[in-house]
Amino acid sequence: MRCANSLWSVLGITLSAALGGLNSGSAEAEEGRSQLGALVASPEPGWPQWRGPRRDGISRETGLLPSWPEAGPPVLWEATGLGKGFSSPILAEGSLYLTGDVAGECRVFALDLDGKPKWQTSNGEAWTTNHQGARSSCTYAGGRLYHMNAHGRVACFDPATGKELWTVNTLERFAGEENEWGLAESVLVDGGRVFVTPGGKLGFMTALDAKTGETVWASEPVPDPDDERTGYASPILVQFDEKRLLVNLSEKSVVCVDAATGKQLWRYLHPTKYDASCATPVFWNDCVFHTNPSGAGCVMLRIMPAGDGASVKPIWEGGLDNISGGAVIVDGFVYSAAHNNYKGRNIWMCLDAGSGDVKWESTELVQGSVLYADGRLYCLAEDGVMALVRATPEKCDIVSRFEFVKAKRDAWAHPVILDGRLYLRYHDVLRCYDLNAK
Repeated sequence: MRCANSLWSVLGITLSAALGGLNSGSAEAEEGRSQLGALVASPEPGWPQWRGPRRDGISRETGLLPSWPEAGPPVLWEATGLGKGFSSPILAEGSLYLTGDVAGECRVFALDLDGKPKWQTSNGEAWTTNHQGARSSCTYAGGRLYHMNAHGRVACFDPATGKELWTVNTLERFAGEENEWGLAESVLVDGGRVFVTPGGKLGFMTALDAKTGETVWASEPVPDPDDERTGYASPILVQFDEKRLLVNLSEKSVVCVDAATGKQLWRYLHPTKYDASCATPVFWNDCVFHTNPSGAGCVMLRIMPAGDGASVKPIWEGGLDNISGGAVIVDGFVYSAAHNNYKGRNIWMCLDAGSGDVKWESTELVQGSVLYADGRLYCLAEDGVMALVRATPEKCDIVSRFEFVKAKRDAWAHPVILDGRLYLRYHDVLRCYDLNAK
């Protein structure tokens, strides 16, 4: 364990308090539940948003293939012409939605479940500088489709036709600035509100009316918004101690606000060398797990009840420095890939969520994104290799692997599993695989 004494001092937390105990892993913790806190799931069926119904990278699918042939699971279909992009598909009400940059525009595509096109429309300009391509996934809620492009343009669409119903340039409205690699937030919708993180001088995080796009509330800015813009992650929603909390990232901090009012409840400074805070926070057992790349490492933060709000204290820190592949927490263990600044190379890791102790490290795969389903990890390495790994803290047990594509270390779209199907995206191509063990 490495103690972040300087950060604790800034937060006014003593060493003895920061090293307080943490509940061990359990089936209850795996569900993101505890006495005080639980992730709020989308009420929509399917895979209606980024990283699934709870935004935790956990699929509740069972009866999936325990291993794969050398060439991978059977391919059901392949769709092409989807543009350049890193966003993952979502699935809702019999349709699949995906984004990609085509001919200078950010395009939103709707496909049926056989991969056939239904419609496509524009959500403003494409991202044409660092790492070109669409970033954010769509969100389906209340019979509408929502998306934010890399320039902060949030739009609401009719999911049946693609007709644009309203749009807001959130950077203009809330005096925000584009970050270096383009806004990558997949907006969260709950209770008739669309939550967005423009990181502006007039609001770090904001709530928009889901029907009209009008502003419901705007939270206070971070102390120096000129030096700390919005990050590249997507928020999570937690029911905690009778409040709903939104947790997301700036370039330098983890920030929590009250979802009802926008009041900032706590902010934890966790900077990274290049201000690249990318990985969506993970909620576990009254705690938020956060990891940053380029040697910044990871931290487990316990949310503490505090009167009408909440406070936070660090429980442990570690070296795992994921960049955009995210992490999952299963049975009290963290599974994720470290950025190549950790020990100077790519490495997959398993950590004890309660203590931060490293259970195993593996260099068999390059870094990538992770999804959990049916007792296994689905790891898509950024070079295009897809691996099936048993979710166990004993060792990195790779059951099967195959080459999805030959990627230039930019296969960054996360896998999706729904109804016995695995969806993998690499820029212009989306492929659907049959995982049904039957």
